[in-house]
Amino acid sequence: MYEKIKNDIAQEYYVKNYPNDGQRFVAWYLRNIHNLDTIETKSCITDGAGDKQIDAVYIDNQSMTIYIIQGKFYKGQAIDAEPLREVLSSWMQINNLSQLQEAANEKLKVKINEIATALDDDYEICFELITTSDLTPSAKRDLETFQKTISENDMLSANLVLVDHETLITRYDEALNRNRPYINYEFSVESGKYMEMQIGATRAVIAAISLRECINIPGIKEGTLFRKNVRQSLGTGNKVNKGIARTLRKNPEEFFFLHNGITAICSSIKINDGIMSVRELNVVNGCQSLNTIFSCSESVRNATDAYVMFRFYEISDTDRGDAISTSTNSQSTVKARDLRSNDKYVLTMKKAYEQRYTDGYFITKRGETADEVRYNTTHIVDLSLLGKQLIAWHSQRPTISYSESKIFDKYFDQLFHREYSPEKIQALSELYKAVYQNWNTDNPLNLNEALLAMKSYVSYHHLFAVSVLVCEFNKMQDLVPNPAVALQKLKDSSLLDTVIELTGQCLNMGFEIAVDDANQNNKVFSPQNWSKNKGSLRDVRSAVKQYLMSARMMPGGKEMMEKLNNGLQMTKEDFEPRWSAD
Repeated sequence: MYEKIKNDIAQEYYVKNYPNDGQRFVAWYLRNIHNLDTIETKSCITDGAGDKQIDAVYIDNQSMTIYIIQGKFYKGQAIDAEPLREVLSSWMQINNLSQLQEAANEKLKVKINEIATALDDDYEICFELITTSDLTPSAKRDLETFQKTISENDMLSANLVLVDHETLITRYDEALNRNRPYINYEFSVESGKYMEMQIGATRAVIAAISLRECINIPGIKEGTLFRKNVRQSLGTGNKVNKGIARTLRKNPEEFFFLHNGITAICSSIKINDGIMSVRELNVVNGCQSLNTIFSCSESVRNATDAYVMFRFYEISDTDRGDAISTSTNSQSTVKARDLRSNDKYVLTMKKAYEQRYTDGYFITKRGETADEVRYNTTHIVDLSLLGKQLIAWHSQRPTISYSESKIFDKYFDQLFHREYSPEKIQALSELYKAVYQNWNTDNPLNLNEALLAMKSYVSYHHLFAVSVLVCEFNKMQDLVPNPAVALQKLKDSSLLDTVIELTGQCLNMGFEIAVDDANQNNKVFSPQNWSKNKGSLRDVRSAVKQYLMSARMMPGGKEMMEKLNNGLQMTKEDFEPRWSAD
């Protein structure tokens, strides 16, 4: 893996943008494992003088996780505990953000602002120590101690993850969608502590498995045991896993009675002389529990009377296995945005859309895809994207579009429990696609690079700017335009591309004015926090108004303004009140 990464980071992008192999390695990890683009990656790097042992900060708004990354790019040899101590040092400093910010470099100061805002929204922190080597035996013992120290802290929800050589290979293979190896394993089962049964055509075994056995199951650390699980480990920092860890340390013999159990599927089960052999083992419910048991290995290693209930199902049907994974996780690991796919209002919306656009498809489930051969790609819409578009356009709050959790939990009723026509759904989809196609590394609108680094959510500010422009031309500042009528007007007058470009310039202007204002007042400016703050809405509105006031003075501006005015004229009936999202 070291040679693979060494060759990759010799490419022009890495050499040109990062001064040493250490930074290039962290950038490689962000691009290949966290799947960030080149601009997003560059904005995450904080390495350098004053980095306070923090090489990069990546805030994933969808998983609500703050990744604080420390990288060690070594060839072959095992590394000692020094990098772990650096991570522990950064964790201790994160506990006092104001003090950390005083001594941090400029890039890290911005990230600290973003971390503080994310923590206010109950984001979790994941410290990732990434290395191309392995830990020495003594360092592994230190890792367990540090993980315990961090996870037991009640003031800051955090966990420490080691991404060593073996784990790095697994994560890279997973990112490339390669098939991960199947796991075959032999469990020790005690007489009187397991039961075999036949449910219809399916063989099942219910067994009390020793916690000591659990820490030896392969594939926990690398995640290969959980191929069909809807989520991977959340670490030991969240509330539920902290509770599991507390029971394991203080009262492991009660674990069997306090825990709901673990569900696993496999292609075959054979029991002989106290040994249960399973093939192609997948744990579909219990990822968090097994990872927590594994992280508390020292506490359970000597627990002689501590068990957890396992349900083993002999199933080779992939679709059936996926269904079991989703169903068994629905109470805790699948979030509200996933469960909303079965909401009656959503299903009604889906049915109406697909009846109106018979060659189209309305995606309601996470991970679901539409066959682009069977369906018209212009008539494929996604529930998650629609929620972000609705709150940006109708609620005029693109500041919330970054958070699926808020959209599909706190604001779900306001956004979806109402009649909404298929034509409006289609119009919002087309408007957003027209906007988003300009948010790429070619940067056709010449946007500030900091905006491009936030394209997955600031692009909704751009969509918002389009609605503001339509309102300004119709003097309907307190209302919201019907997106279907607005889109048709833009198409009929051939103004869609023009308006997309114009509003992109306004967004850029509003952002850069905010940056200049912060600099003039000696304030740390965080682009991400700006995008989440209502002040950004004021900045965009002001920029649109300022542009329209000055446009007539530009060469050809008068003619352009008249064309826009004629093309965007709408009636009062084409506007409606803003939907509440405050």
